[in-house]
Amino acid sequence: MSKIKFSEDITWHDLLVRIALVVISVILIVWAMPRDSQLTFKVEKGKPWRYANFTAPFDFPIYKSDAAIQAERDSMMREYEPYYEINKEAETQAINKFTQDFSQGIPGLPPDFISIIANRLHQFYDQGIMRAEQYDGLTKDTMQMIRIVSGKQAVSVRMTTINSPKSAYEKLFQDPLLSQHHALLQRCNLNDYIVPNLIYEKERSESSLRDLQESIPLASGVVQRGQKVVDRGEIVDEKTERIIESFIKETERRQTDQSRFSAKMLGEALLVLLLIGCFTVYLSLYRKDYFERWRSIAMVYAMVVLFDIMALTMVSHNVLHVYILPFAMVPIFVRVFMDSRTAFMAHATTVLIAASALQHPLDFIIIETIAGIVAIFTLRELSSRSQLFKTAILVTLGGMAANLALDWKLGSDINVVDYSEYNYLAINGALLFCSYPLLYLIEKLFGFTSNITLIELSDMSKDVLRRMSEVAPGTFQHSIQVGNLAAEIANKIGAKPQLVRTGALYHDIGKIQNPIYFTENQSGFNPHENLSYIDSAQVIISHVTDGLKLADKYNLPDVIRDFIATHHGQGKAKYFYVKYKNEHPDEDIDELLFTYPGPNPFTREQAILMMADAVEAASRSLPDYTEQTIRDLVNRILDSQVAEGYFRECPITFRDIQYAKTVLIEKLKTIYHTRISYPELKKEE
Repeated sequence: MSKIKFSEDITWHDLLVRIALVVISVILIVWAMPRDSQLTFKVEKGKPWRYANFTAPFDFPIYKSDAAIQAERDSMMREYEPYYEINKEAETQAINKFTQDFSQGIPGLPPDFISIIANRLHQFYDQGIMRAEQYDGLTKDTMQMIRIVSGKQAVSVRMTTINSPKSAYEKLFQDPLLSQHHALLQRCNLNDYIVPNLIYEKERSESSLRDLQESIPLASGVVQRGQKVVDRGEIVDEKTERIIESFIKETERRQTDQSRFSAKMLGEALLVLLLIGCFTVYLSLYRKDYFERWRSIAMVYAMVVLFDIMALTMVSHNVLHVYILPFAMVPIFVRVFMDSRTAFMAHATTVLIAASALQHPLDFIIIETIAGIVAIFTLRELSSRSQLFKTAILVTLGGMAANLALDWKLGSDINVVDYSEYNYLAINGALLFCSYPLLYLIEKLFGFTSNITLIELSDMSKDVLRRMSEVAPGTFQHSIQVGNLAAEIANKIGAKPQLVRTGALYHDIGKIQNPIYFTENQSGFNPHENLSYIDSAQVIISHVTDGLKLADKYNLPDVIRDFIATHHGQGKAKYFYVKYKNEHPDEDIDELLFTYPGPNPFTREQAILMMADAVEAASRSLPDYTEQTIRDLVNRILDSQVAEGYFRECPITFRDIQYAKTVLIEKLKTIYHTRISYPELKKEE
């Protein structure tokens, strides 16, 4: 199938899926947008208002005239200060060159004139030397200021203190001490040592100029919804005329008609498209693996679209207050089942779309953004369901604190602040307590597994774990040990320790079916002595397929089933494979008879489990436990797994594997209590 370049090679099918997600989301959200039909008026200055009493139906700015805006821009330009950076190397090179050129002194002048001239040059460089063409353009205004950047500081300096190479050279000869020797110094060509050291910072200067120009407000005020503008019969004065013209201008942007593709709807669609599109691009660039898991993508897009539709419906029908809606549920659920960065991006997208339909969007954005950040931070590690209740309380307090800060920022007296909105935020907090039952519902609906569920699965009283401890105690202890090793590695490399620990507990449950065939459960008798190498290999390999059957029987999550399937990857039952091959050197071997069904690990956690499982099992067969034997064992096993390509399909790095080696060596040394070898005392002969 042909491919195109996006974040990497993506098939047309992948691209169409992503486009479909964006288009469907945009259609649903735009459909829920409020539809306000507005009227326009013909205004006649100095004449009575012929229409009904006019009250502003929505907030709109009072726009300034073009002439007024241009006058403000001309006045603002007097405050503009371009940026220049000091090139300290220019001074160093110039003065060093001067001292080197005149290391023998200046003919006809005392030796101390070298240091005097060098000092004068330093003063000019310290003040700043600018290119002549830039200097001439800026010195026309004696009040002109520039900003000189040195390191992280920018200092405003008047142009009268700056020099060009020419003016610095002239001032050098105006020095009382040097002017006496003008003729001798002219022969030295001192202008060769005066070079510009102020470099114009074009990008920063232009950005400053844009910011300055953009800081000029295009409006002289705001008319708020419900405010009286003019009564019927009242004479339209200049101020009223500007207000009504501003209303007409704003209405032209908002006005809708019967056309399906009205300007307002197109604007709404474009805005939503940009936000949903940016979110999709983020996922494509930084979380592209989610597109391979339809449940993750379905959940995150469903959360964004659902909460925006609910918010827009409330605004459209003017029912309830939008602050009642618990937007923080979006980052809560995305954080629990995905990751913090995606949680923030999803929350920001949801909040910005909802804010586009509100009268006071900035307040809403600030409050909901703070609430979302609090939710993400408090759920950094979800280890118990009680954390959801704590999160609900902290999110509510965070939202209330943000709202209070905005009220006080507006200059409201503490005693006269309208606290009605805090009631809505309190209801919002109460609804956040529903995150607890909804978490379980989302797990079942989308097939996720939260940390809470993983912790519950780690309970040793679970039927399958209790059964394994009874019928396969060696395997049970091995699984616990592997889980501890794997969790340590996961912590070290930033993977998911709880996930890999739980996966380790269940990865060998298939051995329950035939526990005696595995060495950790044997006590003297080895049934493999009565089997052929092929039959023995098949019994060993079957613990993977048996484990998957037990996973289905006990309704284990898919993420745990993946650990069972991948902990040996597509490797071989090497002991029996090598034995068979050695005894049948000339025979063509069907390697599939000795090969695990796989697949190979495709997540970092699965790779960690494979490494920990192989090392822990092999460590039991070491003849002695010294630091060197443990180090050799770990390096040999992990290097072999890399060489055989087990990790080609998972995003684990060589750096992660090196950290894994370090953790495994240190943990095994601790487990087996390695000690130094004490020297023996030589006997006297």
